[in-house]
Amino acid sequence: MGLFSFIVWWGEYIIFCNKTTIGSSYLYKPSIKKSVMQRSDNQLLVFTHLSQLLDYVTGFGGLIVPLILWLVNKENVIDMDHHGKSIINFQLSILIYSVLSIPLILFFGFGILALIVIGIMAFVFPIVNAIRVSNGQEANYPLSLSILK
Repeated sequence: MGLFSFIVWWGEYIIFCNKTTIGSSYLYKPSIKKSVMQRSDNQLLVFTHLSQLLDYVTGFGGLIVPLILWLVNKENVIDMDHHGKSIINFQLSILIYSVLSIPLILFFGFGILALIVIGIMAFVFPIVNAIRVSNGQEANYPLSLSILK
């Protein structure tokens, strides 16, 4: 009994065919595995970072839009998984910090100061990181909690 294998590339699929000899007949056992072809797309990464600014337009779009972009493209775009996780971690951190600063308003107005600082951070860091990503540098979100790993 001999064994011969060959690979056929067909669109987005790789087909592995095993040709096994049994007597004088040939059996072909194809198995299909989806190929993972990642592409480099810095523009999509920049757009994902800038989409966080939708918080200032819609109120909650800065978390939803990057989450959708990350879930759809994390296997297709190089570094999208890393950038998406850091963006979601930053957005969840901003949300947690904002909720925690609300009770601090009662204590000498520290909550108002915290909300102002959080608002500036949520506006500046996505822009800075979008510029860094477009220049091929690593994005960095300081004070971001590591919720998604």
